[in-house]
Amino acid sequence: MEMKIIKKIVVILALILTPVFFDGCGESANKSSEFSQDRENNHTLSDFEQIQERGKLVVVTDYNSTSYFIYRGQPMGYQYQMLQELANFLDLRLEVKVSNDLEESFNNLNQGNIDLIAINLTVTADRKEKVTFTYPHTQTRQVLVQRMPENYKNMHQSQLDDSLVRNQLDLAEKSVYVQKGSVYAARLKSLSNEIGADINIIQVPVESEQLIQMVARGEIDYTVTDENVAKVNKSYFPYLDVATAISFKQNLAWAVRKGSTELKTEIDTWLEDFKSTRRYAVIYNKYFENQHSVSIVKSDYYALGSGKISKYDDVIKRESERIGWDWRLVSSMVYQESRFNPNAESWAGAFGLMQLMPGTASRFGVGRNSSPESQIRAGVSFIKWLDNRFDDEIPDFSERTKFVLASYNVGKGHVDDARRLAKKYGDNPDIWDDNVEIWLLNKSQPNYYRDPVVKYGYARGVETYNYVKQVIDRYEHYKNIIDSDIVATVQSMP
Repeated sequence: MEMKIIKKIVVILALILTPVFFDGCGESANKSSEFSQDRENNHTLSDFEQIQERGKLVVVTDYNSTSYFIYRGQPMGYQYQMLQELANFLDLRLEVKVSNDLEESFNNLNQGNIDLIAINLTVTADRKEKVTFTYPHTQTRQVLVQRMPENYKNMHQSQLDDSLVRNQLDLAEKSVYVQKGSVYAARLKSLSNEIGADINIIQVPVESEQLIQMVARGEIDYTVTDENVAKVNKSYFPYLDVATAISFKQNLAWAVRKGSTELKTEIDTWLEDFKSTRRYAVIYNKYFENQHSVSIVKSDYYALGSGKISKYDDVIKRESERIGWDWRLVSSMVYQESRFNPNAESWAGAFGLMQLMPGTASRFGVGRNSSPESQIRAGVSFIKWLDNRFDDEIPDFSERTKFVLASYNVGKGHVDDARRLAKKYGDNPDIWDDNVEIWLLNKSQPNYYRDPVVKYGYARGVETYNYVKQVIDRYEHYKNIIDSDIVATVQSMP
């Protein structure tokens, strides 16, 4: 039975529980060459001044119902919101990568591929040999997760306790499944020595929350996880028991590379202060004490479980395929434009899911009373129209995408003005980041929007500057979570 379960897990997860890393708008990198270019260019970026120079904090976290997930098109999670608060404090852009493989995360940290591991890492002496821990973000203890009997509601507490593992001695000869490389395996080994009997510890490449789901559905009998995570999952599965502790309280922290003393100091200073604020309490309670989290996880738009972003996924997929765009990128645009509300209207008169202006909408055959499907088709057709106009000038799709997004938001004429300004003042008119985007920002200043090369006058460039960044950042989150292999695996779990 145990070998059958292990083989099932290995077959399902062999490909997808290696870390999922993404860079820019391209496809996922080949594992053997992940970040090779970054390592070449940034091998000395080991501390805070170099990270500031780069302008972004690169972190890895895990994907589950508490750390990091997508709900109704928006990235959420305890770790994600904490990281966003940190990045804002440090005045850095946050780049999130995902992995549920602990050893690979440690390796990527120490190889310089990431700056920070932001998961519930239990602080241990062994791990201190590999990494440097930050100030603890919380404390918890390890608990045994087990199923209660089918008739548990009719049992007295003493009867219920007799039917469950309450004494750690009773774990003798029991099979307990835990995440490979986790501290739970180390704790069970120590416990096995302490009780003088063998505990059958089975380490599998599966994140602990998925193992909890396997217990809930009866595929395995026991697993071990952190108490705060266990309590959240008990709200999803009330028939689970998480009351048997197998450890004392332990610190949970993030990890930086050894030698990253400045980054650690910055994080520690922020975290120690932030933990005393009401804002921290709100974030913690939102993910660990909130009874409404059950409805989120059971929602069709909890993307990690359903693979869905919105109710319009099917039509967005169909229309995106028609123009050769990733449907997750178009979904990020729709979220940015309307939050998936087909009745949305802007102060300027743009309407619908794609927030088309009346003139553009009419050109592509839709009006205010058109169906959501027609609105999406018209918006995607407009995207293709813009894409075609940049096709010969900017052949690289990832780069051209940014120009299309900007033009969709502010109009192609203003983007062309910014390109002409970039060329005139010695920047690259075919590169968006740190080139054309800067000159679009400058189009709000008279000495630039009155420049002879400018044909379309004043533009509030900051809105478009933010629009491009926000759409692409959200797209990266969608790629992290809305990945066919990851979602298929989570859905296959009990």
